[in-house]
Order: sequence, then C-alpha cells, then structure tokens
Amino acid sequence: MLGWIYCGSPSMYLSRRAVFQGLHDTLAPPRNPAPPVMPASLNANQKRYLRSLAHGLKPVVMVGAKGITDSLVTELDLALAHHELIKVKVAADDRESRDQSIAALFERVDASVVQRIGNIAVAWRRNPSKPQIELPR
Repeated sequence: MLGWIYCGSPSMYLSRRAVFQGLHDTLAPPRNPAPPVMPASLNANQKRYLRSLAHGLKPVVMVGAKGITDSLVTELDLALAHHELIKVKVAADDRESRDQSIAALFERVDASVVQRIGNIAVAWRRNPSKPQIELPR
C-alpha cells in the first residue's frame, strides 16, 4: 500500500509503510508546501520614495570578477539587515549578464529591486525585527 496518512497537523503526514513498521518519526512532506517567503512587491509611489532615499547613498556591496560567492551573499544579507536600503555595484561587461547577476543576487537574499541604472542597483528588504524605513501607501 502506497500513500500518506494524516497524523494531526497539516505538516504531519506519514507514509503507510512508516506507520506499519512503527517508524512514526519519519515525516513526509506536507500536501501543500508553503511558498518561499518573497518580499512584497513595491508600488510606484514606494519605489519613488525609496529612490529618493537612495540618491545620496554610496555602493555598499561590490560584485567583482569572481561573481556571486557565498561570502558576498552573506555580506549583502548583513548589509540589508542593518540598513534595509543599499546600493550594489556590479562589474560585468554586457547588460544581460549584469541583469542576470543582479536578479540572482537579490533573489538569494529575498530583496526587491528598487532601481537599476547602468552597473548600480538599489536593493530594499524590510527588517522584520525593527523596521527603519516607513513606506508610503
């Protein structure tokens, strides 16, 4: 017999084989897994406000010839946790590779792209413990 048996909560499904063999601590994936947490999309007024705040900022994180590394992602994550709004400078030759690296980098840290001009992009991610920037509606 194949299939899953519900055992109390939505995340507690056991395979029939596990139940019959007494392996109750073997959990199966939930039926409807939760989607990954992505930042809320920003509307035009919010992007305009964030662009005005980012105007005077200098790039905090710079992507060099090595590309996107784990240490770069860690630094970007720490910078976003501390500042919420940062500029990132990407050293890439053509526009397509630059766009791909910016999208991949911001996706790995769950940040929203506020603006991209040339090789500089502005990222925003709300700090869940203590937000610093109040967005307009």
